Amino acid sequence: MRVTKHEHAALTIETEGSRLMIDIGGYTLLPEQLTQVVAIVVTHEHADHWTPEHLTRILAMSPDARIFAPQGVADAIAGTPAAEGIEVTVVAPGEEIIAEPFTLRFFGGKHAVIHESMPVVDNVGVLVNETLYHPGDSYAVPEGVEVPVLAAPIGAPWLKIGEAMDFVRAVAPRQAFPIHEMTLSRIGQQMGHGRLAWAAEQGGGSFVVLEPGEHLEL
Repeated sequence: MRVTKHEHAALTIETEGSRLMIDIGGYTLLPEQLTQVVAIVVTHEHADHWTPEHLTRILAMSPDARIFAPQGVADAIAGTPAAEGIEVTVVAPGEEIIAEPFTLRFFGGKHAVIHESMPVVDNVGVLVNETLYHPGDSYAVPEGVEVPVLAAPIGAPWLKIGEAMDFVRAVAPRQAFPIHEMTLSRIGQQMGHGRLAWAAEQGGGSFVVLEPGEHLEL
């Protein structure tokens, strides 16, 4: 299984000739490889995690791709004229979906709090093939599950680095890499890398930095 990091929170996972895409949003350049996409996961409704333009282009190249997302995303897509006709399969924490060759298990339920004045939207974390966990914009720990590889958010309006470190320690992955970095300067990213590397090491894991376009073989 190959995991390719794109800008911000976006990933492409490839196995057996099929692709899964996660959170291809407004801070992300649309990848060139858009064929053979069998599933798209949108963890929540914020525009840095999906755009109607990106979804439309992916579906034009992979018309049979299914979109999995929480209810808030389905409502947002239904209310966006540019996304007219895009169908969403609503998922919730505790559910497991098979989109061959991918098994998707969902966790969490709510976005991390940004500020008391702002609504807390629906958010799901997703565990792919019992191997890779993407939490969306949350610190939702998949309780009782061993996580081999964690995509760890490193910068956001809702994120405090100490809380991000505690999240990595709670998940205790064998390996972690940073996502959700586009709100940070390069210096801020480097600082966060050091903090999350320390957190991963506390559980015996390792930390690797992936630039957009780089990948891991799992």
